[in-house]
Amino acid sequence: MTERTHYRICPLCEACCGLRVHTEGARVVAVRGAEDDVFSRGYLCPKGVALKDLHEDPDRLRTPLVRREGVLRPASWEDAFAEVERRLPPLLAEHGRDAVGLTVGNPSAHKMGLLLYFSRLAKALGTKNIFSASTLDQMPKQLSAGLMFGHWLSIPVPDIERTRWLLVIGANPVVSNGSLWTVPDFRGKAKALRARGGKMIVVDPRRTETAAVADEHHTLRPGADVYLLAAMVHTLFDEGLVRTGRLTPHLSGIDDVGAAVRPFAPERVAARCGVPAPTLRRLARELAAHERAAVYGRIGTCTQRFGSVNSWLVDVLNALTGHLDEAGGAMFPHAAAFAANTQGAPGRGRGITTGRHASRVSGAPEVFGELPMTVLAEEIETPGPGQVRALITVASNPVLSAPGGARLSKALETLDFMVSLDIYLNETTRHADVILPGLSPLEDSHYDVAFPQLSFRNHARYSGPVFAPPDGHPAEWRTLLRLAAIARGQGAQADVDALDDQLLEAELRKLAGDAAPPLMQALAGHRGPERLLDLALRTGPFGDLFGRKPGGLTLERVQAAPGGVDLGELAARLPELLRTPSGKIELAPPSLLADLQHALAELEVPAPPLVVIGRRDVRSNNSWMHNLPLLAKGPFRGTLQVHPDDAARCGVADGGAAELASAHGRVPVQVELSDALPPGVVSLPHGWGHDAPGARLALAAERPGANLNELLDVRARDPLSGNAVLGGEAVTLRPR
Repeated sequence: MTERTHYRICPLCEACCGLRVHTEGARVVAVRGAEDDVFSRGYLCPKGVALKDLHEDPDRLRTPLVRREGVLRPASWEDAFAEVERRLPPLLAEHGRDAVGLTVGNPSAHKMGLLLYFSRLAKALGTKNIFSASTLDQMPKQLSAGLMFGHWLSIPVPDIERTRWLLVIGANPVVSNGSLWTVPDFRGKAKALRARGGKMIVVDPRRTETAAVADEHHTLRPGADVYLLAAMVHTLFDEGLVRTGRLTPHLSGIDDVGAAVRPFAPERVAARCGVPAPTLRRLARELAAHERAAVYGRIGTCTQRFGSVNSWLVDVLNALTGHLDEAGGAMFPHAAAFAANTQGAPGRGRGITTGRHASRVSGAPEVFGELPMTVLAEEIETPGPGQVRALITVASNPVLSAPGGARLSKALETLDFMVSLDIYLNETTRHADVILPGLSPLEDSHYDVAFPQLSFRNHARYSGPVFAPPDGHPAEWRTLLRLAAIARGQGAQADVDALDDQLLEAELRKLAGDAAPPLMQALAGHRGPERLLDLALRTGPFGDLFGRKPGGLTLERVQAAPGGVDLGELAARLPELLRTPSGKIELAPPSLLADLQHALAELEVPAPPLVVIGRRDVRSNNSWMHNLPLLAKGPFRGTLQVHPDDAARCGVADGGAAELASAHGRVPVQVELSDALPPGVVSLPHGWGHDAPGARLALAAERPGANLNELLDVRARDPLSGNAVLGGEAVTLRPR
């Protein structure tokens, strides 16, 4: 049988590496890094190789399931959609649009069809009850970016290939290869940084894999990031180190920031940080002194009480030291398609708005069109107008990935109706009445819609399907449109292609008026996501503008480039990128200034004797990856890491069984002694707990691990962004 080689963009993490998938007939024989990929240059991690396992996983759903007599049974696509049509419209008619909740998980970011068509389903449903994994991860950074620069995804990233001084706070890019920063082979790039005389410093409670290769590691008390960052900003003002350079006329609020950080002298906050005051001052001085330097903070800075303030202060540091939008500093990628900060009039816009509505029970404000995932259970449980009575989940597993999972699981049992679009029968979808499976990533085309807006280098890449989808199995975008048609009252038999045409033509008429029909004709060679991609590329900053810019990008040109199109290193984009109403960088958003002052009230709060934090492993990005043999083999990675001093104090031993408890729950754990943690801090990774009855993740269930989220307070959130607090919870540990 003839072996073939296919180019593929890896869809399993934010690094988005280019792969070469070798096949014989319908079988994958090997997965390798694509050396000609213009972005990842042949880099490969174990997750990419595991695409073969995902494609072949016997637990991956390949046919719809419909609940009959209390049991999920295989069904035809026609029967599955008929069941949705039978049950969803009457519920909407009786209880209103908000009676349906909608959740979406992070795998959707790696599926072009899901990401581009989820909004069409949401609009058709017309519900305010929309929830996503963003409020378990990144919403603080999106909020601070929106307030400062005018759009949720105008997020500056380190210009890693030119920087000479990099401060990494609460992030582990050696393992993640970037998060809200798409940077494959970070380890290699960090090595190159040091080889050219640069320096990398890591601040983190744990001595992470990134800290192990850094020049310095400073141990921070969990949850104290706000004090460290504010103390560094204080030092810039206190020692006359503010140097804003060419950005000065584009900055608003410098004096307000200076006044806000005045109470946060390093000498006052050092004990709370766990980092000595001289070190805090030295870090600020080095940042200001280096010509090419950047500060990067990620998930550890986001998933805590002051997540939005932390995210803001990171960019304030970069701006006040002249490193924002400068080579080697924190720069803004220039995406070829789908980036709102490349569209419309440059330099000014409407900015962002939050709080357009609030959750019914807790009053949590809407942010970026959604509510906190941690209020979903109470919205289902609490009777009254607007109660969530039905739920549609899209590649989402909040029972495992969100605090309060056990409570949410019970709430899901009370729903009148539930539909899941998912490739697995997991801890959440086991409650569904209808499960509509997606395709294997190898059966689908792909373009990274979001990640070029976060990439260390500008590029455009597309990969087609490796295998044809099974006969009769619709692409996810078609499934979403069919559900949208049902929600609109058009029925399960609606013409999906006609509906797609209508939606696109209506959007084009808003944008181009009478030019819409000719544009539709020019795009006629494609359908679905490919048509939207062609439109976005052609009208983007590198596009051909439908022939008016010869040589510009089109989908055909990107498809014809086997390893993608290199669009160059990051370049200065300010003030063109700004979409704030003032046309300036808003350094001092009032809501962030106010919340910073709340940190003063917590400055003297004593630390609990023992707290828990999460961690990440290169073989364990999402909960479903524990079901893939290549990633699951080897030592168990769901252990509780404990410092030897804490182990001796609590009476637990290396490899022994123990119980970890908080005020909110308790879980059995396997202990692993580690001096990578300071005394008083234990670490349990996210995404484990595969022991739910009814789930079908056979390999993961062999070593289920413990669910960190069972220990967390479902009410603990960053009040500005709604992001869950996922670390720093007080715990006790005892032998079991």
